[in-house]
Amino acid sequence: MDTVPSNTESQPAADEAVAGNNDSTPIAAEVPMIAVTIDGIDVEVPYGTTILDAARRVGLRIPTLCHHDDLCTAGVCRICVVAVEGMRTLQAACATPVTLPVKIQTNTPAVRTARRHVVDLMLSNHYGDCTVCKRNNNCELQSLAKEYGVDYYRFGHPTEPKYAIDRSSSSVVRDMNKCVLCRRCVRTCSELQGVGALLVKGRSVRSRIATFGDKPLSSVVCVNCGQCINRCPTGALTEQDQTDEVWAMLDDPTKHVVIQTAPSPRAAIGECFGLEAGSQVTYQLNTALKRMGFDGVFDTNHTADLTILEEGTELIIRLYHALVQGDTDVALPQFTSCSPGWVKYLEHFYPHAVPNLSSAKSPMQMFGALLKTYYADKKGIDPKDIVVVALMPCTAKKFECNRPELCSSGFKDVDYALTTRELAKMVAESGIDLPHLPDSPFDEPFGDGTGSGNIFGATGGVMEAALRTVIEVVTGQKVENFFDHADILPVRGIEGARMAEIKIDEVGPVPDLFKPLVPDWDWLRGVTLRVGIVHGSANAKKVMEDIKAGGPFSKCHFIEFMACPGGCLGGGGQPIPTDATIRAKRSKAIYQIDSDFKIRKSHENPVVLQLYREFLTDGPCGHIAHHHLHTHYTPRGKFMS
Repeated sequence: MDTVPSNTESQPAADEAVAGNNDSTPIAAEVPMIAVTIDGIDVEVPYGTTILDAARRVGLRIPTLCHHDDLCTAGVCRICVVAVEGMRTLQAACATPVTLPVKIQTNTPAVRTARRHVVDLMLSNHYGDCTVCKRNNNCELQSLAKEYGVDYYRFGHPTEPKYAIDRSSSSVVRDMNKCVLCRRCVRTCSELQGVGALLVKGRSVRSRIATFGDKPLSSVVCVNCGQCINRCPTGALTEQDQTDEVWAMLDDPTKHVVIQTAPSPRAAIGECFGLEAGSQVTYQLNTALKRMGFDGVFDTNHTADLTILEEGTELIIRLYHALVQGDTDVALPQFTSCSPGWVKYLEHFYPHAVPNLSSAKSPMQMFGALLKTYYADKKGIDPKDIVVVALMPCTAKKFECNRPELCSSGFKDVDYALTTRELAKMVAESGIDLPHLPDSPFDEPFGDGTGSGNIFGATGGVMEAALRTVIEVVTGQKVENFFDHADILPVRGIEGARMAEIKIDEVGPVPDLFKPLVPDWDWLRGVTLRVGIVHGSANAKKVMEDIKAGGPFSKCHFIEFMACPGGCLGGGGQPIPTDATIRAKRSKAIYQIDSDFKIRKSHENPVVLQLYREFLTDGPCGHIAHHHLHTHYTPRGKFMS
């Protein structure tokens, strides 16, 4: 079995150069180094480096507000001003490139006064009370006010709100009274995510962040990803808080309240309690949840494994119809449907491609359906009395669990989706010191899942989990025979869009679980399985356009899409702040957990196999499975009433 990784990015010209350059060989230009002096410290930086990055190189911190490492430069807030020798006015460090040798000062009386006045002016338009703000003690404006000694409102302060709070969205709350016009949300939505639900209206003092036609957020093309929340420096954007509703359920003795926890929040929630990003607190969190009153604490990894079997079976069925029966109407490539932000993005921007989506529900929704059917029957509990809570890294999960089609048991599959930040708040309210709790296992019958279920949290994880199963099921051999320790490295990485090819040289017998679907695997012998991995909806747009144009991704059989940068571990409900370094630490933790698991393949999960024996008795993609574990989607288009 051969693997050929690739991606849509062309290699740098220097990589293509060969020994003995001739006139036709492109040569990479060498970037000159520029000598600068910052606060008396000499340093050389590449031509074009911003003053902000140059200062970071020598360990100097320049405060920022509009700047975010995930986003393009804006230079609108001016909190990062510095004094540059030879320039009449102070310069924005985030937007000023170093092009000549120069002396820079970051801490003069004029610089400190200017920064304080910038903060004063922001506060003069900022309505709200820090003590009742969700971002209290985690607000960049509040921190800057403290840092620059702002102890009264020098330029006044609004005493009445100017804007009504928009609570129309099931995922995101907008309070523009707290907006500082940093435009991070606009850049996030337009550039990082490629959606464009938010924009700047007006000029100068009349500037404001708005939606198309000033419509409520629920009435514009928003995919609910919550990435704007993760980059907002204040409390202008927050998630729809459902903690009071969950507390009410926990306090109701007539309700059986259970919670499923996904791997990404478990690798991040420790950040809310002062731990390093990527600190694993899975089993301490179980203890906390049980002390808080949950009647069952379960691992979402089980239905991640179930998703692999259902989604993988669906792919096999599509490939069989296309390759063996010659059906040209089969929707290929098949797209994953685990990410609700991605699903809604496709419904809005590429409704013609909705048939390409796997009909499999997300792991969260599959678990909800099982808890109100299989689990309810095992426990002898009326499903109307079961309340399913899901701990998720994603604000779009709030929208997903309110989709009217997701109620196969006759009740909502999932009642409440809590973000990592919301659950952290509930743990703190309970007076629980999470990092120092003893471990507790997950509850039966849904104890520990598998390593494959755990890596769903990272970009490429769904694809790797699927390939571990497909390779073993089709070839009849251990995946370790092809990839050391079952780590399928060609699908891992941080590129926004990438591809890999898996050539199937030999096939084995059809396992019993799949015998109702295909007579043999002979039709796959010699086939090269082409897969794609995409994260961030702006990258999804590039791939969808590539598919429309008949590009490389159109030749794929299966593509994993995730709406958020880095995948679920970078979800809009994760702790703030976020950046590439933090996401990398969370990813490392997720893969380490996978590596430590005894069972690392979805098709070997004993709980999943038991489900097929006892409940989903006609197998993957059978009638029972389709009723409970599959759904349909809605082509929405870009124009909403």
